[in-house]
Amino acid sequence: MARNVEDFRNIAVCGHGSSGKTTLVDHLLVKTGAVTSHPSVDQGTSICDFDEEEKHHKHSIEAAIVHFDHAGKRFNLIDTPGYPDFIGQTIGALRAVETALITIDAHAGIKVNTRRVWREAGRAGLARILCITKLDADNVDFPGLIDAIREVFGKQCVLFNVPVGLGHELKGVLSTLDVPKDTAGALIDPAALNEAAIETIVEADEAAMEKYLEGEMPSKADLERLCGLAVRQGSVTPVVCISTKTGAGIDELLAVLVQAALPPTGIVRTADKEGDAVTLKCDPAAPLAAQVFKTRIDPFVQRLSYIRIFSGTIKKDSTVHVSKVRKGVKIGPLLSVQGEKTQAIEEATAGDIVAISKTEDLHTGTTLGEVELPAIPFPTPMVGLAVAPKTRGDETKLSGALHKITEEDLTVHLEHDQETKEMVLTGMSELHLQLLRERLKRRDKVEVETHEPKIPYRETIQSDGDGSYRHKKQSGGSGQFGEVHLRMYPFPEGAKPEEFASKERFPHLKNIHHHPKHNFLFVDTVVGGTIPGNFMPAIEKGCLEKIASGVVAGYPVQNVCVEVHFGKDHPVDSNETAFRIAARQAFSTVFREARPSLLEPIVKLAITVPVDKVGDVSSDLSGRRGQMVGMDSAGGGMTTVEATCPLAEVMTYARTLSSMTGGQGSYTMDFSHYDVVPPNVQQQIIAKAKIKEEEE
Repeated sequence: MARNVEDFRNIAVCGHGSSGKTTLVDHLLVKTGAVTSHPSVDQGTSICDFDEEEKHHKHSIEAAIVHFDHAGKRFNLIDTPGYPDFIGQTIGALRAVETALITIDAHAGIKVNTRRVWREAGRAGLARILCITKLDADNVDFPGLIDAIREVFGKQCVLFNVPVGLGHELKGVLSTLDVPKDTAGALIDPAALNEAAIETIVEADEAAMEKYLEGEMPSKADLERLCGLAVRQGSVTPVVCISTKTGAGIDELLAVLVQAALPPTGIVRTADKEGDAVTLKCDPAAPLAAQVFKTRIDPFVQRLSYIRIFSGTIKKDSTVHVSKVRKGVKIGPLLSVQGEKTQAIEEATAGDIVAISKTEDLHTGTTLGEVELPAIPFPTPMVGLAVAPKTRGDETKLSGALHKITEEDLTVHLEHDQETKEMVLTGMSELHLQLLRERLKRRDKVEVETHEPKIPYRETIQSDGDGSYRHKKQSGGSGQFGEVHLRMYPFPEGAKPEEFASKERFPHLKNIHHHPKHNFLFVDTVVGGTIPGNFMPAIEKGCLEKIASGVVAGYPVQNVCVEVHFGKDHPVDSNETAFRIAARQAFSTVFREARPSLLEPIVKLAITVPVDKVGDVSSDLSGRRGQMVGMDSAGGGMTTVEATCPLAEVMTYARTLSSMTGGQGSYTMDFSHYDVVPPNVQQQIIAKAKIKEEEE
């Protein structure tokens, strides 16, 4: 059945771990008749937590997509994980929706990931609705929680309903917009909140505001229209109250989602078309524009690409243009998704979320259509483990399994260390990597051995250098000869290659090549044919090999410019191998003379702790070479400390913070930048690298 675009409601359900997101989604599915069972997270029967790891740990690890129909609307909900370790799943989900439903545990209050998802939804330009859960819990300070919400998230947060009773005495909720006659037992009198709530909502429309100030109250239909407008503008954030245990507030939540969650036309989206920005029209008849926001590969090697259609229509077996693929791609089976269950459909239109199976050219972030949608801003993983199969001969099997994981999760990176021949898996945290190991064992039947986490140090230089190397080898018959003269310069992060490699700096400039991965600039200024041009690619390759393997401690090199300005060849003995070797050795020689130094990753920390523990956190950070950047009230007697710190110093910070705060502290960690390692620490790292090299 073809649906009107305005009837879709795409919502990401997010918040901190254990705030009841998955249970809420399960209840909405039951309440609307989308499922007839009685799913339970605790019993391992949840519609959304269907992976074995999720059932075992009793919390979400992946985003899960479900749908239901209510009040003439089609709701596509994405249940997201609540722990910061899996924030990549949430960020991908936020790309596919217009509204974020953010859950807050009434007893636990505003936690660190609550604030994180609020910010991420704001960056994505989404509407936000706050949902207070677990009102059936004991010792809930409801007025204090509302004060904290308004303090942390803003005065535009408006209670749309209030609970009648709390804990085991919770009986239901009462609307603050349409106040009933009987308000007995309400925790806060809804009539006392009514005027301020309506006033905040009508401010979204100047004409409505004028009528209101003249004493004309908006009708129920007008209020619903104004509510949607205010949420779209961000001038109102609805706050609703529920208990999934008793069912209180679920009907009222559905009513709020109908009126306040944005339709697909509620957000203006743009894309790139041949270098020009174009506005997408959310219309089934418009040209196709869709994006893969999540990839899943099940045990039967069936690739599922979850896509959000922003414009146009997609039909099964159709051929579409796909970004970074030259030829058109034939779309595999088109599927409607309900948790782990899928159902074949003929077509899907603008505003919908569906899956495509068995299409290898689709990857997370891929755009379908003639435009290019913005990349999804996944965070940089920083915690690495060297992994190897426990069983000899399983190397190929492990490599294939790890490739599947990196396809599914773009906050996981896999690198093959050329020097140590190790596979290094990098993720968001220790917990993230532990769950990946469990998945490898369960799904792919391969167990791994791991080595200590690797810090992704980098090598660079602090000054200019100049030198050469002659490679000469004679062993009967034709020999090898190549001589390369290099100059080396620090190449700052963010510098533009064309501006740096100007004619003023390099009067004899012939060619430049920039390699963004290592921010390496290769400059050719050879004159007079002292090195034949056909050997220049071999010299560049030799430099790149040394950049990948490192010089002083075995870490990749970055932020370096190399100028090849002179050399010598032999008419018989010179070949590509000779010049590649000469370039490698010349690179090492000059690098060591250009004040080499190590760079280390610096991370941004947002640490939420009880107010009386801030001093302990500050003192501990100082001992870790960290710096406090600022503090912000988190409400409920909690403070969020913002800081920067070397990654090497906070690899196991979760344990320390838990011990320091009696389990009350939590934090998020994001990559910030690279900075020079202090000399004393650098000496220790280089010494360890030399010992390891000698052992190997």
